[in-house]
Amino acid sequence: MHEWLYGKNGYYSSFKTIGKEGDFYTAVSSSRFFGASIANFLIKLIDQDDSKKTGYLVEIGAHRGYLICDMIQWIYSVKPALLETLKFAIIEKHPQVIEEQKSYIYSRFGNDVKVEHFSSIKDIKTDYAFVVSNEIFDAFPCELYMDEKIATVDDHKISWIEAPADMIEWSKKHRLTKGEIAVGYEEFASEFYNLPKCDFVSFDYGEKYIRNDFSARIYKEHKTYPLFDENIKIEDLFGNSDITYDVNFTHVIEAFEDNGFKLVSFQTQARALIEFGIIDLLEQFARQTTKERYISEASKIKTLISPTIMGDKFKMLHLSK
Repeated sequence: MHEWLYGKNGYYSSFKTIGKEGDFYTAVSSSRFFGASIANFLIKLIDQDDSKKTGYLVEIGAHRGYLICDMIQWIYSVKPALLETLKFAIIEKHPQVIEEQKSYIYSRFGNDVKVEHFSSIKDIKTDYAFVVSNEIFDAFPCELYMDEKIATVDDHKISWIEAPADMIEWSKKHRLTKGEIAVGYEEFASEFYNLPKCDFVSFDYGEKYIRNDFSARIYKEHKTYPLFDENIKIEDLFGNSDITYDVNFTHVIEAFEDNGFKLVSFQTQARALIEFGIIDLLEQFARQTTKERYISEASKIKTLISPTIMGDKFKMLHLSK
């Protein structure tokens, strides 16, 4: 999976379009109210603890920077004074992506807003950070595990070899006999260790329990192909399509708890966005726009919170230290 996504000719070796012209949609590409509602939640946290107003708002896995820009836009709309105290940053390692982000941020704000770039969260020196991500944990490499064996690929053919002892021990602890085991959650969480105070809010699809089945699948032009479908040719999809799997949120939570975090909330995306105030924001929008624009935005928000679309499938995880 690492080679498929991040290798020399991997899927993410070049900048990818998200949305209608790409291979998949995300909540961020569906509606700007997604970012606005998260910003609304951040403002509430600052209202409860004034010291947080001098911290950082950080996005990880920002693509072009749509989410952090939507959040900044909402903060400017309701509490512009925070733009004088908050600092903004994106965690990104790839130079090409950074240039895309800088270009987009400039198109939104010109020189009025400064967004810094760091290669790791551990490089940010601050007393407080509000960190947000959307669909990053499903993009971590994983091992395909079954009956104490892991999958290996040779000439685009999947075969099975004995799993490492530590992975077998981990799977027994979590009662996993078949499924994906993410690689890198522990290292990622350790990068947050030196932050004195942090709220980490992340959205992704998956569950908090072990399902004991494979969920690995391929996305190409908005079509889904199960990895083990005998009718697909992996060699035709390798590197030019997205590959993903359902997140085991218990694994994420344990990795962060080992680095001083506590679980604040785990719930569906629909419930989280409603608690963050997305319906109230839509009602405010309705009072200052045309009926046509209101109907358009209401339809986009329905995509975010409808149980049959994104609302229940996607989950929100809030961890804090």
